[in-house]
Amino acid sequence: MILAIIQARMRSLRLPGKVLFRLGDKTVLEGVVERIKKSKLVEETIVATTLKKEDLKIASLCSAKGIRVYRGSEDDVLDRYFQAAKLLKPDHIVRITADCPFIDHKIVDKTIRLHLSKRADYTSNTIKETFPDGEDVEVFTFKALKATWKNARLRSEREHVTPYMKKHPGTFKIENLECGKDFSQKRWTLDEKKDYEFMKIIYANLHKKNSVFGMDEIIGFINRHPEYEKINRGIKRNEGYSRSLREDRVVKPERRKRK
Repeated sequence: MILAIIQARMRSLRLPGKVLFRLGDKTVLEGVVERIKKSKLVEETIVATTLKKEDLKIASLCSAKGIRVYRGSEDDVLDRYFQAAKLLKPDHIVRITADCPFIDHKIVDKTIRLHLSKRADYTSNTIKETFPDGEDVEVFTFKALKATWKNARLRSEREHVTPYMKKHPGTFKIENLECGKDFSQKRWTLDEKKDYEFMKIIYANLHKKNSVFGMDEIIGFINRHPEYEKINRGIKRNEGYSRSLREDRVVKPERRKRK
């Protein structure tokens, strides 16, 4: 079974509450769930949020909308993923973050197909960045997740789930999906107010024709209206992970607290 785990929380240093911002008549989180459910290969979807009081809003929304939800550690996201996955016992997990409102289900399926065809432990489209920021997909086996959960010790490895896998290619069979053209400088992930301004314009112009418009439609629109890319140009990619590396240290895994 292939399970998509969408991580979401209200806390954000740059844009608090962003996953519940609205694009049209839906929250960002609802839109991401809708897009993942369009995948032909993902069989189950679960939102993984935290036990923090403010994240009760996320859990309540999921409950009201019939979306499966798990609540776990805030900082040890790796433990949150492992505990959520254990509930459903998948063979493979697709990692999606809720701040990617325009995630393309076709790219998700391409990544999964590559992962399965190569019998990989970990497959991504981010090892060599060629897709736009905001189209990030990671796929890994439950076995790889469990090994990572047992062995990862650095804060960056616990907070960002997959760095341990990527740093151990001798342990894990790793594959990367590349785009036919390098679009890595394009950005449609939600981290700052300028990102939200850009996304509202894209959504307003594309969703009526196709509510789950994909990468090709966005690129086509941007090519016709290049001025809109200036709105959020210059924001650094993967700033959250870079910050984790700057503050990195060995931490006590959440699992050690569990009896």
